[in-house]
Amino acid sequence: MIEDIELEVFINDVYEYYGFDFGNYSRASLKRRVNRIYQIDGLVNFYEFLSKVKYDPEYFKRVIDEITVNVTEMFRDPSFYKVVRNEILPLLATKPFIRLWHAGCSTGEEVYSMAILLKEAGLLHKSLLYATDINSQVLETAKKGIFPLRMMKEYSINYRDSGGEEDFSNYYIANYGNAKFSEELISRMVFSQHNLVSDTSFNEFDMILCRNVLIYFDNDLQKKAIELFDESLSYFGFLALGTKETIKYSIPSSRYKQVQKEKIWRKIQ
Repeated sequence: MIEDIELEVFINDVYEYYGFDFGNYSRASLKRRVNRIYQIDGLVNFYEFLSKVKYDPEYFKRVIDEITVNVTEMFRDPSFYKVVRNEILPLLATKPFIRLWHAGCSTGEEVYSMAILLKEAGLLHKSLLYATDINSQVLETAKKGIFPLRMMKEYSINYRDSGGEEDFSNYYIANYGNAKFSEELISRMVFSQHNLVSDTSFNEFDMILCRNVLIYFDNDLQKKAIELFDESLSYFGFLALGTKETIKYSIPSSRYKQVQKEKIWRKIQ
């Protein structure tokens, strides 16, 4: 297990060699993930690990992918999707075109969940879902729309609990232990690499979703990310965060109104 001082050396060297800044990441979360890489790779000591990171760019890329991957699932927190389905999509339906941004989309399960909601609301044809992540490996998975078939039973339950009334299996084709989601859904998605730490706004959106990503950031970086979302969100647009995340300490509360009890806020100023 690495020491705190060794973690700081890792952060500094990664920034010096690659310009990649982990300085504002939660130390506890970062330490857990680096220790996990240690265990997976069977490394003997910290300096062996640090040497591989500094002098082997492919290994560095793998380390970044391991550190930045987030756990996700389709229709995660069904009550959240029920509110989106019943309260938010009817308001977005009045727009001539709908732009959504899934920031930190990981392997894409939540992007496909939203696409299904949009299709069922008759809005998919006039919507574009931008899905970004810092991790190039998970983006490749997301682009394919292929997920383990064994997960579909759980996802189907989540879907029904979110208010879904269709046969969930209509949205994918089962093949060799995998579920391949329909091209109709994928055709409305744009996948791109984006770093919430260093990259800027790239469009104006009607809804931004960044769920269970900010928990890995310290307070300063959370504030920076939320300011980026604020800059990227249209007036009367919606910002959705994870269950343990808030905009409370980042943006004046008078500018946003929370939607029911979910971690969804509407920009009103």
